[in-house]
Amino acid sequence: MIDANTPPSRARDEAPEPPELDVVIEVPRGSFLKRGSTGHIDFVSPFPCPFNYGSVPNYLGLEGDLLDALVLGPRLPLGARIRVRAWGAVTLIDRGMADDKLVCGAHPLTPAEKAFVLRFFRFYAKCKGVLNFVRGHPGRNACEGWRTAVQAISRAQPRPGSWQGPPVDY
Repeated sequence: MIDANTPPSRARDEAPEPPELDVVIEVPRGSFLKRGSTGHIDFVSPFPCPFNYGSVPNYLGLEGDLLDALVLGPRLPLGARIRVRAWGAVTLIDRGMADDKLVCGAHPLTPAEKAFVLRFFRFYAKCKGVLNFVRGHPGRNACEGWRTAVQAISRAQPRPGSWQGPPVDY
């Protein structure tokens, strides 16, 4: 029972701190080259990437590749390793496989940033569906929306030392 003399619980009054993790940049903001986690060029995009895009080297996502992360803010150099907070995640379905993308940055996302990220991934899923069709890769492509960063990280697995790259070609 709580009375007037009981201090409020921190858990009830404050949101938990978002997870902080290392991200390695594979696609600098503004780049047309989409690189995979192993450094190989996956494709040349017809439009520049609006985010710094990379991966979390300590975790494997549900599709068996490094857990993806985008970093809001100014352009970062290819190969940069930064420590950032993950404020949420977007789930993309690529060839029928769930592929969570952590959304990271120096500050919590504004509603406009959140809407832009979601619009981008809805468009990206459609483009990836066309590319997969041309490449002969079957499976559904879609953006399934938001989840918390904690949910996405809990769906990932720690990266084993023997990991050599994703089990499927992208």
